[in-house]
Amino acid sequence: MTMAATNEAGDGTRALIFALLALACGHMLSTLLRTIPAVSLDLMAADFHLEPQALASLTSIYPFAFAAAQIPVGAAMDRFGVRPVSLSLLAGTVLGAVASGFATGPAGFAVGQFMLGVATSGMLMCPMTLAAKQLSAARFGLWSGAILSIGNIGMLLSASPLAFVVDTWGWRAGFWISASGGVAVALAVFALVPHQPAEHKDDSSPLSQMIEVLRLGLSRPLRGLIALALVSLATSLVLRGLWGGPWLMQVKGLSRVEAGNQLGAFTLAMIAGPLLIGMIDRRLGRRRDLVASAHMAGALLLALMALGAPHYAVAALFGIAVMPPQYDLVLFVLIGLATSAQPLIFGMSRQLVDAQVAGKALAAVNLAFFLGAALMQSVTGAVAALAGLPAVLLFMAAMLALGVLIFLTYTSPRS
Repeated sequence: MTMAATNEAGDGTRALIFALLALACGHMLSTLLRTIPAVSLDLMAADFHLEPQALASLTSIYPFAFAAAQIPVGAAMDRFGVRPVSLSLLAGTVLGAVASGFATGPAGFAVGQFMLGVATSGMLMCPMTLAAKQLSAARFGLWSGAILSIGNIGMLLSASPLAFVVDTWGWRAGFWISASGGVAVALAVFALVPHQPAEHKDDSSPLSQMIEVLRLGLSRPLRGLIALALVSLATSLVLRGLWGGPWLMQVKGLSRVEAGNQLGAFTLAMIAGPLLIGMIDRRLGRRRDLVASAHMAGALLLALMALGAPHYAVAALFGIAVMPPQYDLVLFVLIGLATSAQPLIFGMSRQLVDAQVAGKALAAVNLAFFLGAALMQSVTGAVAALAGLPAVLLFMAAMLALGVLIFLTYTSPRS
């Protein structure tokens, strides 16, 4: 290879890295926006003259819209390319953040949340699609992990830093700062992401694609995985993005920033967990058992957290009124590690179906992840209104355990 060719290849690699970093910042913005209510739900509810539980149910519009847009946005990327789709989504994200920040009542806030759900639905798919098209399988594995890690920085930003912003300038500032970030990311994408020809891989309508994915997801080989996917990501996202803050502030008496610190530790565990689970998976070679045991451990840990509330079993066992916040900190970290077995569900879906439908199987699992988060967020709002926050954690623990049992039933060697 000539020196000129070597320099050209090096320039191409650097350009691709910068493009992927720009797109991954869009995913980081998505995770930040999704988790803003965790540290500001009480203030938002007071402004809208709503009960926090009612507002929690209203915020489920975001994940419902997010889930519904997954397949149409994926089809748009095949037809039009990553660059125009990502710029369109970022423009929608900025508008949705501005609308949420200026909302004066539940209806306006719901519109903003719907806009954000649709606009951020492709923020992970954009860098993943570009990486899949440009990189070898080995390098794609490395970059897919890097993209997810960069994205989870958004959840770190929505912990202590956001708590400080909310205490200082109010909850609306979180959305306005996010809108400014969206403009910056859009400019970076415009400057760094290359033009690529559309590929027209699938000319069928988004509706027919959705029906095909749903049919595959309900097929017997995938039923167990779909059942677990519906509650797996939902548990960690709803705990981290919605109920974790109210639990620590209302039940454990922490300040907003102190609660943000604990949620930050939870997020760090969610970042490190997939790497640790992946290492264990490669060493053990018993993926089904690892997925089931990790999620069942998560269910047990959630139940233990709930039972540490005032006058519940664990607090009574230790002879104190309520378990201290340090108890919850340990449990948050362990829950973050346990529920990090989620990516292995993608790997199992590839093993259980034929190669020609592997892509649709992944889409079915991805759809189940986010649809489950939407359902869990909506239902737990009603549970909180009826029975309080400890009941919310116990409900999530029960749903996670039920998902594991259905998973084990449908993935057993006999079935």
